[in-house]
Amino acid sequence: MNQYEPGRGIALSTGASALFALMSIYALLLKPLGGLDIFAWRVIWTTPGALGVLLLRGRGAQLGTLAARMVKEPRTALSLAACAALLGSQLWVFLWAPLHGRVLEVSLGYFLLPLAMVVVGRFYYHERLETLQWLAVGCAAVGVAHELWATHAFSWPTLLVVFGYPPYFVLRRRINADSLTTFAVEMILLLPVAIAYAWAGGSLALLDGRPFLTFALLPGLGVISTVALASYLKASRLLPMALFGILGYVEPVLLVIISVTVLGEHLGAGQLATYVPIWIAVALTALHSARYVRLAR
Repeated sequence: MNQYEPGRGIALSTGASALFALMSIYALLLKPLGGLDIFAWRVIWTTPGALGVLLLRGRGAQLGTLAARMVKEPRTALSLAACAALLGSQLWVFLWAPLHGRVLEVSLGYFLLPLAMVVVGRFYYHERLETLQWLAVGCAAVGVAHELWATHAFSWPTLLVVFGYPPYFVLRRRINADSLTTFAVEMILLLPVAIAYAWAGGSLALLDGRPFLTFALLPGLGVISTVALASYLKASRLLPMALFGILGYVEPVLLVIISVTVLGEHLGAGQLATYVPIWIAVALTALHSARYVRLAR
């Protein structure tokens, strides 16, 4: 039986991309907190959100089952710890970038990520790519090749995104547990680190005298993060890896638009030679997704 649900998966993936893009603007409202401070409070507020959603959906027993697996199976425990570390690095760099004018570098990483996911889908999971997908990959590869030619290197935020997410999703599929339950466990594993940094890193002092930031904006960050991450991770289980990867183009397009129109970063003519072929890949991906959903009905 086909485990994929393309209509629901595409809707969840694109919705999550829109929320992630919104979060890059939202992070600016959280000043004077820095990147690590925001990361810590995001985890602190996302953890109860994830557990609340889990309980509302009646999956508390699944959380207990996965915890028991971690005790009985050291490999599962290590895999979940690795997943938490990989996810934590992505949560941090995503919120760090807008505070330091590096959103374009992170968005380039998200442009490259779908290519990496397609490679994983094709060669690790042996998924078959259709013509439109190959065309999308080819267009994106042209943009990537130009970026390599122009800069001779990628920045570390770009590389962190490109090489951080693929092993994360492979490990998640190997664990073979409910997506939301796994997400809740990852947040629980990150929580002690987040609390320790919030306590020792000085962010409590920065929150002193800022009740709106403390009791409205930071909980709001947790809500947005919970919905976005839960949707994104659920989509990763409802779609073939290659299609899920190519849909990743939606988020960086939105990030580039926000970085230029809202955050004031500059997109030069040379950079357009990188981004235009990738935007064409986005259009091809949208066309393929529409056809995929129609044929799956």
